[in-house]
Amino acid sequence: MAAGGDRAGARERAHSAPIARVLPMLGLAHLDRSFDYLIDTDQDDDAVPGVRVRVRFAGRLVDGFLLERIDDSDHEGRLGWIERIVSAEPVLSAEIAHVCRAVADRYAGTMSDVLRLAVPPRHARTEAQPTPMPSTEVVAPDRSAWQAYRTGAAFLESLASSNPRAVWQATPGESWPHRLADLAALTAAAGRGVVIVVPDQRDLDRLSAACEPLLGDRCVTLAAGLGPTARYRRWLAVRRGGADVVLGTRSAIFAPVHDLGLIVVWDDGDDSLNEPRAPYPHPREVAVLRAHHEQAGLVIGGYARTAEAQALVASGWAHDLVADRAVIRERGAAIEAITDEDVRVARDPLAHTARIPAVAFDAARRALAADAPVLFSVPRRGYIPSLACARCREHARCRACHGPLQMDVHGSLSCRWCGRPETNFRCPECGGTRVRALTVGARRTAEELGRAFAGAPVVTSGGTGVVDEVEPGPRVVVATPGAEPVAPGGYGAAVILDTWAQLDRADLRAEEDAVRRWMAVGALVRARRQGGTMVIVADSTLHPVQALIRWDPVGFAETELGRRVELGFPPAVTMASIDGPAELVTGFVDQIELPDGADTLGPVPLPDGVRPPAGSADWDRPDGHGAPDEIERILIRTDRRQGRRLAEALRAAHIRRNAQRETGPIRVQVDPPTIG
Repeated sequence: MAAGGDRAGARERAHSAPIARVLPMLGLAHLDRSFDYLIDTDQDDDAVPGVRVRVRFAGRLVDGFLLERIDDSDHEGRLGWIERIVSAEPVLSAEIAHVCRAVADRYAGTMSDVLRLAVPPRHARTEAQPTPMPSTEVVAPDRSAWQAYRTGAAFLESLASSNPRAVWQATPGESWPHRLADLAALTAAAGRGVVIVVPDQRDLDRLSAACEPLLGDRCVTLAAGLGPTARYRRWLAVRRGGADVVLGTRSAIFAPVHDLGLIVVWDDGDDSLNEPRAPYPHPREVAVLRAHHEQAGLVIGGYARTAEAQALVASGWAHDLVADRAVIRERGAAIEAITDEDVRVARDPLAHTARIPAVAFDAARRALAADAPVLFSVPRRGYIPSLACARCREHARCRACHGPLQMDVHGSLSCRWCGRPETNFRCPECGGTRVRALTVGARRTAEELGRAFAGAPVVTSGGTGVVDEVEPGPRVVVATPGAEPVAPGGYGAAVILDTWAQLDRADLRAEEDAVRRWMAVGALVRARRQGGTMVIVADSTLHPVQALIRWDPVGFAETELGRRVELGFPPAVTMASIDGPAELVTGFVDQIELPDGADTLGPVPLPDGVRPPAGSADWDRPDGHGAPDEIERILIRTDRRQGRRLAEALRAAHIRRNAQRETGPIRVQVDPPTIG
C-alpha cells in the first residue's frame, strides 16, 4: 500500500532498493499495515530497516518505523516520500517486529500499539553517547542446587545445546533469584542472550543482586522506575550488544537481546504482570510466542502454578521441572489449618481481640522465644478497608464511582478507589446510616498484635509502605499479600488470617490466586526440622487449603485446569471480553462474525474491581451527578483451535466500527485476567 503526497521540490530516488515499507504509528485497526514510501538519495545511508521515520499520511506528519527496503512496489499510483529519518539508530529488529505482529494478531490489537510497549521513546542525547561493550567474564555457577529437581541436571546441560521448555516448581525455602541467576549464567556462557521477567521492583532488586556476582556488566535491568532517559540508555545498550542478559518487569519481555537463548517468566500468576494498555498482552503469552519464533528456551517458574502454565505441560509443549516429595517435605514448614477458629481462639484476652487461634498464638510465642520473627498475613491494607451497612449487610459503596468505602483510624469514611470522602453515608438498599467492618486491615491488626505480643517490635508492610527485608531477631511482621518482607534465615512462624476474603471473591481465579499467595508466604518460613510452623485460618476440607497443606501446586493446577475444561473457561478455550456502555457493547458484538461453535455469555455487569473503559461516564464524571451509563460486559468464547479466527473477527469488527466513525468508550480483551 502507499500513502502520502510528494513534497515540493525535486528529489532523486535512492539507486538501490528505493522503496521503504513503513508502518505508521496510527493505532487504528483499518490502517494497521505497512505503506510504501520513496527514499531519496540523501536518506539512502540512514534508511535501514528498524529506524524511526516521519512520513506524511492523509496530509499530516506521523511517526513510523521503516520495516524493510524493496526494489518495486505493487502500488499502481504515485508514491510519497519519506519526510525525515528521525534517527539513524535501527531500534526495531526484524525479530522484535515479527513478535509484535504476532502479539497484535493474538490479542486482536494493532501492531503500533504493541510497538509502543516494546520500543521506548527516543532520547537523542542518549543515542549520541557510545555504548561500552561488556568486559566481565561469566562466572560459572554452582549447579548443585538444581540436583534437588528430578531433571534439573539434564535441564542445565540442555541450555547450551538446545532450547528446553519447562515449567519450574520452586521448593519451599528455595532462593529463586539465585536459581534464575544460575540459568542466566549458563546460557550467557554459551554465548546466547537471556530475558528474565519478574512481577515488580522488589523481585527485580533481589534478582539483580543474585545475578551481578556471576554476570557483572553483561547484565542490565529494565523497569519503568528507572525514568525514561536511564531506561532508554540501558535498552540501547541491549540493542547494540552491550549486554546480553536483561532482567526486568512486564515490558522487558520485548527486550531486543541478540541471539536469544532463554526466556524466564517468574510468578506468572501475579496480577502485576497484567498489562493495562491495549492490546493487554500477558508476558507469559508473549514469551511463548517469542520462544517459538526465535527458537529459544523457556522457563515459567513459581512456588505455585497457574492453569495456563499447566496447560503448556499437559499439551506436551513444556515439561515439568519439579522436586521429589521427599525433598519438599524436608524443606517445607509444618502446616496446619484451623477449622473452628471461634472455639479455638487463645484464652489470652489480647489474643482473642487480635482474632488469633490458640494454635497460631502458641506457634508465634514459640518462634519469638526462639529469637525468630513471626509473619501475620492479612488480605487488606489500611485500618478497616471493607465496610457494609450495619442493618442489611449490603456493601458500602462510593456514590461517585461505586468503589468500596473504607474507614481510617479516626473513623472517617472515604472511597478506596477515588479517595472521595463520605460524610453522610446512607445505604441505598435500606436507608441505614451506620456501617460495620467486613475485614480488618493491616494497620488495625498490627495494633492488636502489638498488645497481644507485648515487648516484640511490630513491623507493617503493605500499600505505599512496603518493607523489603526485616532484621534478624524476634519481631512481629504484619503484611498484606505480595508485600511480605524477606527474613534472613526465614520466619519461625507464619499465620494467614481472614482467608475467606481471598476465597470468596467472585472471580474465576480466586482460588488459584489464594493458593499462589499462601505458598509465597509458606516459602518464607523455616523448614519443619528447624521449627518452622505455618497456620492458616481456613476450613481444611477446602481444595485450595488441602493443596497448601500437601504443598502440591502441580496437583492443584491439574485439577483447576480440569475444571476450566469442564466449564469452558481459559485456558481451555479462547475467550474475549467486550466492556463498555450497554448499547455500544451490544452493537459491537452484533458486528462480529463469530467462528463456528463460538458462543456468547452475557451481557452482565462489569466484575467488581475492573475499571470501566476510559471515557465511560460513570467512571470519569467528577461530581457523580446524573444518570451514569450502565457498564456491561459480554464474553465470547470459542475452541482454542479457533482462537486466531476469533481474534481476526474482533479485528474486523474494529475495522467496521472505525469505518462508521464510532468512537464511544469500549474495551476488547482476549483472555482477560478477570472474568468474574
